[in-house]
Amino acid sequence: MGKTTEVKAKWMQGYDVVIGEDVETVPSTEFSTLLTQNVAKNFAEGEVFKGRIISIGQDYVTVDIGYKQEGLVSVKEFQNYDGSLKIKANDEIEVYLERLESHMGNLILSKDKAEILKAWDKISLACESGEPLTGTVIAKVKGGLSVDIGVKAFLPGSQIDIRPTRYLDKYIGKTMEFKVIKFNKKRGNIVLSRRAILAEERGKMRGEILSQIEEGMIVKGIVKNITDYGAFIDLGGIDGLLHITDMSWGRVKHPSNLLNIGDEIEVKILKFDQDKERVSLGLKQVQANPWEEAKNKYVPGTKVAGEIVSVKDYGVFVELDDGIEGLIHVSEMSWTNKIKNPTKHFNPGERVEAVVLEVDVENKRISLGVKQLQPNPWDGIVAKYKVGDKVKGKVKSIVDFGVFVDIGEEVDALIHVSDVSWTKKNVNPTEEFKEGQTVEAMVMAVDRENQKFSLGIKQLEEDPWKKIETRFPVGTVVEAEVVRVTDFGAFVELETGIEGLIHISELSEERVEKPSDVVKKGDAAKAMVISVDKEAKKIALSIKAANGADYKVDKVKSATLADKFKGFNN
Repeated sequence: MGKTTEVKAKWMQGYDVVIGEDVETVPSTEFSTLLTQNVAKNFAEGEVFKGRIISIGQDYVTVDIGYKQEGLVSVKEFQNYDGSLKIKANDEIEVYLERLESHMGNLILSKDKAEILKAWDKISLACESGEPLTGTVIAKVKGGLSVDIGVKAFLPGSQIDIRPTRYLDKYIGKTMEFKVIKFNKKRGNIVLSRRAILAEERGKMRGEILSQIEEGMIVKGIVKNITDYGAFIDLGGIDGLLHITDMSWGRVKHPSNLLNIGDEIEVKILKFDQDKERVSLGLKQVQANPWEEAKNKYVPGTKVAGEIVSVKDYGVFVELDDGIEGLIHVSEMSWTNKIKNPTKHFNPGERVEAVVLEVDVENKRISLGVKQLQPNPWDGIVAKYKVGDKVKGKVKSIVDFGVFVDIGEEVDALIHVSDVSWTKKNVNPTEEFKEGQTVEAMVMAVDRENQKFSLGIKQLEEDPWKKIETRFPVGTVVEAEVVRVTDFGAFVELETGIEGLIHISELSEERVEKPSDVVKKGDAAKAMVISVDKEAKKIALSIKAANGADYKVDKVKSATLADKFKGFNN
């Protein structure tokens, strides 16, 4: 036990002591005065003293520096980064005296500040010269990390790395070099930067990279930043742009689906502009192009499966492999063309089976079909229905050019307006038919290749024009009702659906200005057949020929009259 400690112990026990070579008894009042003078002289706040660890508590370490009371140091100042303590009882340490007396009657001491004062010359020199200091990260604190460089210093989160760092725990326990960028001796604050060290190294590497880089090289890099259009890759001193189109042979919705910040990847130098120091990179270019094997792998007729990546009005895109997509066109979805809008039948993300129809490696296109996996209903229809067969069905839908009829097959048959009636002109389907109406018709054609099933109603009866010349031979005088009067003549109905034209020049022997001056709708007109054109379905008549006793119609005159009526429709 040192003399000072012994004197203090004797005094605290009530003895009168004197300070000298030997411990002697002195009046306690005199010793008290002497001790107070000694304390005031030797124990000043703001100074560093040697002390001995008396005990280690949960929150504080008790230290004896030879004062009348022990001092307290926060136990946190002795903790390693893993929470363990690097001290034990009776260890001698240096401490900084912050306050002579706290509200508990103890000295307030600090080990950290003692070490800081001791290290100030070294830290000041490092800050001025820019020389790095070696330190160990010991803990994560608010805003950054705590680093042991002989004293505790603060490493802000923004100064840890060149790139933003989110996970600080990975640095704890690591020994690295740092630069002192700011310190305050009075407050005992030291601020470090690792980023400054890395920036200097990066600058040196940048020059080396720029002198060595060449187009076509395969290099390693770290993903530094990700955007909507690509990613910036740190090549170790210079950044390169990896565009989204050069990330994969397949479809990439967003670069973040393929890459993460901090990933180390191999890329190819696609383009290097030395003047602007711009580098374009490719990731897919270091991988095999899947299209090189596509022709051998996807043979027409092969059954394949894949995931739907996009659905359009005209078809569905299916990913068969990384970088390989095929299109199922809407026309290849159903034998009956019942699928008009693919978005109602297919969804992105679904898996679908299909058959390879065609492969175009040069244009990177593969045509697929799903209807080929199902029986073709047209095969059965061709075998079942022959031209001339009579069928019955219900009108399913009415369109401008006809009606579609459901006859109990997967395919609907069409009755075109031209096949509704032999004699009616300009048939309006909405006036002739109603949806759900049962109709009878004759099979006109079954076209498997063009997928057309045609029916006709008028074919159920004989064409009245087929033998028209036998019923109305040239020279025959008939009496028929006027059904229409036009500027160029009057139409009369010879029989149901069969009309003939009396041209204005054939209404009277006299000159006629207006046909309505001679005949009216509903009149019964007596006229002679002067021309019959079976192919064009036209009959020409003449009132004046029927009235003239000496009017002779021969073959020559009939042909002349027929020419006159060309261009007039019944």
